[in-house]
Amino acid sequence: MRYAIISDIHANLAAFQAVLEELRDVDRIWCLGDMVGYGPNPNECIELLRRLPHIAVAGNHDWAVIGELPLTDFNDDARWVCEWTRQQLTPDNLAYLAELPTTIVQGNFTLVHGSPREPVWEYLLYPRTAQQNFAHFQTDYCLVGHTHVPTVFQGPLLLAERVDGAVTRPFHQMLTALEQGRTVGTELPEALVRPNEPLHLGTRRLIINPGSVGQPRDGNPQASYAIYDTEQGTIEYHRVPYPVEKTQAQMEAIGLSQRLIARLSLGW
Repeated sequence: MRYAIISDIHANLAAFQAVLEELRDVDRIWCLGDMVGYGPNPNECIELLRRLPHIAVAGNHDWAVIGELPLTDFNDDARWVCEWTRQQLTPDNLAYLAELPTTIVQGNFTLVHGSPREPVWEYLLYPRTAQQNFAHFQTDYCLVGHTHVPTVFQGPLLLAERVDGAVTRPFHQMLTALEQGRTVGTELPEALVRPNEPLHLGTRRLIINPGSVGQPRDGNPQASYAIYDTEQGTIEYHRVPYPVEKTQAQMEAIGLSQRLIARLSLGW
């Protein structure tokens, strides 16, 4: 089986379509939230995703649009777009966003938007914050979005030590040690930004961010996503160019801020 891991489409239809052109051989899409916000095509992006075999969790912009988060938590540009998006969305698409869970466990993966500790809002940008979050999910791997930066945190905390596939140290033992204040793997997780080779899944626990489809922020304006191949036991990162200027023209016509428009070209 092959699963596409995507996040932060942010109503950028041109970027989403470019990614989907490369996903013709995947079995299902795992979407990590923020289908809307910032971009000019909220209905089109939600409806396109809904037509595909997928699972999805809610992001902070998704929640803001349906009123689950106060707009005062957002900067002026993001707040304006959330208000505009709310007015544009059809009742069916609003209902779709309202029904999204904040966390999904799929096999040995936990799917959230922000972090396992704070699924909608917390940013995992630094090893220290990632280290604190390994105790908040019980699978070997956690998939996150929100930062718009493709990153892997290789954690020192293992779900279990495995010998020939057998679990010899259950997760609850590690969690109990943490709750009692005992030291378990005190070194900071290693952060691998923009891995250039397939990531082979092993016994180390991982927090994995596929980057953003619709608004990358790692200095590369190309849409970012990842593929999980169950047969190979790998996660591989991909970048795909899309007509940025098409999205920018649509944003200009709507009246979105020049800062939001310009950042698509820069990948920041």
